Amino acid sequence: MRFISYPYNLFLRILYKVYFKKFGKHSFIDKPLRLDGKNNIFIHNNVFVGYKTWLAALPLTGEKECRLELKDGVTIGHFNHIYATKKIILERNVLTADKVYISDNLHGYKDISTPIKNQPIIQNGEVIIGENSWLGENVCILGASIGKHCIIGSNSVVTKNIPPYCVAVGAPAKIIKRYCFDTKMWRKTDSDGTIID
Repeated sequence: MRFISYPYNLFLRILYKVYFKKFGKHSFIDKPLRLDGKNNIFIHNNVFVGYKTWLAALPLTGEKECRLELKDGVTIGHFNHIYATKKIILERNVLTADKVYISDNLHGYKDISTPIKNQPIIQNGEVIIGENSWLGENVCILGASIGKHCIIGSNSVVTKNIPPYCVAVGAPAKIIKRYCFDTKMWRKTDSDGTIID
């Protein structure tokens, strides 16, 4: 079995190097669900994309440039759905659990005489997930950015930017902890990230 899978994986790596805008060394995509807009996708070195993940980078909102970028050491869980219409960047060593959804766009819904699926896609905010951050299972990121070394708890829905070194949970996600460099400890905060204890 190993003999069969190695040539197949080598073939895929060669194919990905041709079709993606960038496909780095020691990166691997495990049986993707879909790969749309590969010429707008940048995958750097040592990236792992889990089983049945959908990666897409298509300028459906009319943007001149569209970019989905997974930087060195990014690890994407199984069944993720990451869809860029302008810009989504996952910085170095970002980790996502299974069933994470990340988008910089949303479906239009204003015209109640037209089915939502037939309404135009609306551009939302650009998404940058800071290095060393971790997104728990079933997290949704909707047009918001997250600072470096953050933890987003399972089932959270992020609609506003989260600053670096924070723990955020809930729907919509609120900050509950922040790392204090003076005390070298994680401390409780209010929902704006101000330390309260």
